[in-house]
Amino acid sequence: MSETEMRAFIKGFFDAIEQGDIAAMQACFTPDAEIWHNTDEVIVTPADTAITLSGMVARIGNRRYADRQVAVFPGGFVQQHVLQGNRTHDGVAVRLPCCIVCRVENGLITRLDEYFDSAHVAEFRKFANA
Repeated sequence: MSETEMRAFIKGFFDAIEQGDIAAMQACFTPDAEIWHNTDEVIVTPADTAITLSGMVARIGNRRYADRQVAVFPGGFVQQHVLQGNRTHDGVAVRLPCCIVCRVENGLITRLDEYFDSAHVAEFRKFANA
């Protein structure tokens, strides 16, 4: 995958989440991909991630990945961004600074490591069970 192709892939991946297209996001992973979060240190599957992001899409409107900073390297990429939106429950603006490190093989993500501050995540999930 050339750097141009990788950058288009990255944009499509994050744009899909921004637009709430969870199926398109999930299609960017290999079936056995591993997704790890620094806040719980648990490895989950693309199907688990689809469930989590479906909930986030329902709870957070006006989603936008702002300040995208991408570095492509052989076999993957790093993206730093701020996920912004408004909680649908109360309209409060929320933001989640994040860094994503991905390994990519044959045009699909095989491993995604996600780094964010748990305090910001708490604001995103505040009304998850409301």
